[in-house]
Amino acid sequence: MEYTNLKRLEAMIEAILFTMGDAVELDRIAAAVEQDEKTVRKIIRNMMDRYEDESRGIKIIEINDSFQMCTKASMYEALIQIAHVPKKHMLTDILLETLSIIAYKQPITKQEIENIRGVKSDHAVNKLVEYNLVCEVGRMDAPGRPILFGTTEDFLRNFGLTTLGDLPAVSAEKVADFKQEAEKEVQMKLEL
Repeated sequence: MEYTNLKRLEAMIEAILFTMGDAVELDRIAAAVEQDEKTVRKIIRNMMDRYEDESRGIKIIEINDSFQMCTKASMYEALIQIAHVPKKHMLTDILLETLSIIAYKQPITKQEIENIRGVKSDHAVNKLVEYNLVCEVGRMDAPGRPILFGTTEDFLRNFGLTTLGDLPAVSAEKVADFKQEAEKEVQMKLEL
Protein backbone atom coordinates (compact mmCIF):
# COMPACT_ATOMS: atom_id res chain seq x y z
CA MET A 1 0.00 0.00 0.00
CA GLU A 2 1.41 3.37 -0.94
CA TYR A 3 2.57 5.61 1.94
CA THR A 4 0.18 8.54 1.32
CA ASN A 5 -2.80 6.19 1.01
CA LEU A 6 -1.81 4.42 4.25
CA LYS A 7 -1.49 7.74 6.09
CA ARG A 8 -4.91 8.80 4.79
CA LEU A 9 -6.47 5.52 6.00
CA GLU A 10 -4.84 5.93 9.43
CA ALA A 11 -6.18 9.49 9.65
CA MET A 12 -9.68 8.32 8.72
CA ILE A 13 -9.59 5.52 11.30
CA GLU A 14 -8.26 7.90 13.94
CA ALA A 15 -11.05 10.39 13.19
CA ILE A 16 -13.70 7.63 13.42
CA LEU A 17 -12.43 6.34 16.77
CA PHE A 18 -11.99 9.83 18.20
CA THR A 19 -15.42 11.03 17.12
CA MET A 20 -17.38 7.93 18.10
CA GLY A 21 -15.97 7.80 21.62
CA ASP A 22 -17.31 4.29 22.24
CA ALA A 23 -15.97 1.06 20.79
CA VAL A 24 -16.58 0.71 17.04
CA GLU A 25 -16.87 -2.70 15.40
CA LEU A 26 -14.10 -3.65 12.96
CA ASP A 27 -16.56 -4.36 10.14
CA ARG A 28 -18.08 -0.86 10.47
CA ILE A 29 -14.64 0.77 10.37
CA ALA A 30 -13.67 -1.31 7.33
CA ALA A 31 -16.88 -0.33 5.52
CA ALA A 32 -16.35 3.35 6.34
CA VAL A 33 -12.80 3.40 4.94
CA GLU A 34 -13.68 1.03 2.09
CA GLN A 35 -11.07 -1.59 2.94
CA ASP A 36 -11.23 -5.26 3.93
CA GLU A 37 -11.25 -6.16 7.63
CA LYS A 38 -7.83 -7.86 7.54
CA THR A 39 -6.18 -4.70 6.16
CA VAL A 40 -7.98 -2.44 8.64
CA ARG A 41 -7.09 -4.70 11.58
CA LYS A 42 -3.41 -4.58 10.54
CA ILE A 43 -3.49 -0.78 10.24
CA ILE A 44 -5.16 -0.41 13.65
CA ARG A 45 -2.69 -2.78 15.32
CA ASN A 46 0.20 -0.71 13.90
CA MET A 47 -1.48 2.44 15.19
CA MET A 48 -1.91 0.78 18.62
CA ASP A 49 1.82 0.06 18.74
CA ARG A 50 2.68 3.68 17.93
CA TYR A 51 0.21 5.01 20.52
CA GLU A 52 1.94 2.92 23.22
CA ASP A 53 4.90 5.31 23.06
CA GLU A 54 5.20 7.18 26.36
CA SER A 55 5.04 10.51 24.54
CA ARG A 56 1.37 9.80 23.70
CA GLY A 57 -1.53 10.51 26.07
CA ILE A 58 -4.05 8.33 24.29
CA LYS A 59 -4.21 4.76 23.11
CA ILE A 60 -6.44 2.42 21.13
CA ILE A 61 -7.88 -0.61 22.88
CA GLU A 62 -9.62 -3.68 21.46
CA ILE A 63 -12.87 -4.95 22.96
CA ASN A 64 -14.74 -7.90 21.41
CA ASP A 65 -13.54 -7.29 17.83
CA SER A 66 -14.22 -3.55 18.25
CA PHE A 67 -11.75 -0.73 18.77
CA GLN A 68 -11.89 2.39 20.93
CA MET A 69 -9.67 5.38 21.48
CA CYS A 70 -9.18 6.30 25.13
CA THR A 71 -6.92 8.16 27.50
CA LYS A 72 -3.97 6.34 29.03
CA ALA A 73 -4.37 5.68 32.75
CA SER A 74 -1.03 7.39 33.38
CA MET A 75 -2.63 10.69 32.26
CA TYR A 76 -5.35 10.62 34.94
CA GLU A 77 -3.59 13.02 37.31
CA ALA A 78 -3.29 15.71 34.63
CA LEU A 79 -6.91 15.25 33.61
CA ILE A 80 -8.32 15.75 37.09
CA GLN A 81 -6.68 19.17 37.14
CA ILE A 82 -8.94 20.20 34.24
CA ALA A 83 -12.06 18.09 34.50
CA HIS A 84 -14.30 17.38 37.42
CA VAL A 85 -13.11 14.36 39.29
CA PRO A 86 -14.99 11.46 37.74
CA LYS A 87 -17.18 9.54 40.13
CA LYS A 88 -15.35 6.44 41.21
CA HIS A 89 -17.58 3.50 41.88
CA MET A 90 -16.68 1.58 44.98
CA LEU A 91 -16.88 -2.15 44.39
CA THR A 92 -17.42 -3.80 47.75
CA ASP A 93 -16.70 -7.48 48.33
CA ILE A 94 -20.42 -8.19 47.83
CA LEU A 95 -20.47 -6.35 44.49
CA LEU A 96 -17.26 -8.07 43.34
CA GLU A 97 -18.64 -11.46 44.33
CA THR A 98 -21.89 -10.81 42.46
CA LEU A 99 -20.03 -9.42 39.43
CA SER A 100 -17.78 -12.48 39.36
CA ILE A 101 -20.77 -14.81 39.38
CA ILE A 102 -22.39 -12.89 36.52
CA ALA A 103 -19.14 -12.73 34.51
CA TYR A 104 -18.52 -16.47 34.73
CA LYS A 105 -22.11 -17.74 34.52
CA GLN A 106 -23.75 -15.29 32.09
CA PRO A 107 -26.44 -15.12 31.00
CA ILE A 108 -27.82 -15.62 34.50
CA THR A 109 -30.98 -14.73 36.40
CA LYS A 110 -31.11 -12.94 39.75
CA GLN A 111 -32.54 -16.14 41.28
CA GLU A 112 -29.57 -18.16 40.05
CA ILE A 113 -27.20 -15.54 41.51
CA GLU A 114 -29.04 -15.75 44.84
CA ASN A 115 -28.87 -19.55 44.79
CA ILE A 116 -25.08 -19.36 44.37
CA ARG A 117 -24.58 -16.59 46.94
CA GLY A 118 -27.15 -17.90 49.39
CA VAL A 119 -28.55 -14.41 50.03
CA LYS A 120 -30.76 -11.84 48.30
CA SER A 121 -28.87 -10.02 45.55
CA ASP A 122 -31.29 -7.29 44.44
CA HIS A 123 -29.16 -4.44 45.77
CA ALA A 124 -25.89 -5.82 44.38
CA VAL A 125 -27.32 -6.47 40.91
CA ASN A 126 -29.01 -3.04 40.83
CA LYS A 127 -25.73 -1.31 41.80
CA LEU A 128 -23.83 -3.19 39.09
CA VAL A 129 -26.46 -2.13 36.53
CA GLU A 130 -26.19 1.47 37.80
CA TYR A 131 -22.39 1.30 37.38
CA ASN A 132 -22.93 -0.06 33.83
CA LEU A 133 -20.87 -3.17 34.54
CA VAL A 134 -23.92 -5.43 34.10
CA CYS A 135 -27.01 -5.15 31.91
CA GLU A 136 -30.14 -7.02 30.94
CA VAL A 137 -29.30 -9.34 28.03
CA GLY A 138 -32.67 -10.96 27.56
CA ARG A 139 -35.35 -13.00 29.25
CA MET A 140 -35.38 -16.68 30.14
CA ASP A 141 -37.98 -18.79 28.38
CA ALA A 142 -39.56 -19.96 31.64
CA PRO A 143 -42.60 -19.06 33.76
CA GLY A 144 -42.43 -15.41 34.76
CA ARG A 145 -39.81 -14.79 32.03
CA PRO A 146 -37.03 -13.80 34.49
CA ILE A 147 -34.46 -11.25 33.35
CA LEU A 148 -31.07 -12.59 32.23
CA PHE A 149 -28.01 -10.52 33.16
CA GLY A 150 -24.59 -10.31 31.53
CA THR A 151 -21.55 -8.05 31.59
CA THR A 152 -21.12 -4.92 29.47
CA GLU A 153 -18.31 -3.44 27.38
CA ASP A 154 -17.60 -1.16 30.37
CA PHE A 155 -16.91 -4.31 32.41
CA LEU A 156 -14.33 -5.44 29.85
CA ARG A 157 -12.85 -1.95 29.61
CA ASN A 158 -12.62 -1.44 33.39
CA PHE A 159 -11.00 -4.80 34.00
CA GLY A 160 -8.60 -4.54 31.04
CA LEU A 161 -10.11 -7.46 29.13
CA THR A 162 -10.46 -7.80 25.37
CA THR A 163 -13.08 -10.57 25.53
CA LEU A 164 -14.72 -12.71 28.20
CA GLY A 165 -12.29 -15.43 27.13
CA ASP A 166 -9.59 -13.38 28.88
CA LEU A 167 -11.18 -14.07 32.28
CA PRO A 168 -8.87 -16.20 34.43
CA ALA A 169 -9.76 -19.89 34.43
CA VAL A 170 -11.10 -21.26 37.70
CA SER A 171 -9.74 -24.70 38.60
CA ALA A 172 -11.99 -27.48 39.88
CA GLU A 173 -10.06 -27.37 43.18
CA LYS A 174 -10.86 -23.68 43.62
CA VAL A 175 -14.54 -24.29 42.87
CA ALA A 176 -14.61 -27.02 45.54
CA ASP A 177 -12.89 -24.67 48.02
CA PHE A 178 -15.41 -21.89 47.27
CA LYS A 179 -18.30 -24.29 47.70
CA GLN A 180 -16.93 -25.50 51.04
CA GLU A 181 -16.44 -21.91 52.27
CA ALA A 182 -19.96 -20.98 51.21
CA GLU A 183 -21.42 -23.99 53.00
CA LYS A 184 -19.54 -23.03 56.19
CA GLU A 185 -20.88 -19.45 55.95
CA VAL A 186 -24.44 -20.70 55.50
CA GLN A 187 -24.05 -23.05 58.48
CA MET A 188 -22.67 -20.20 60.65
CA LYS A 189 -25.66 -18.00 59.70
CA LEU A 190 -28.08 -20.80 60.55
CA GLU A 191 -26.46 -21.22 63.97
CA LEU A 192 -26.96 -17.53 64.76
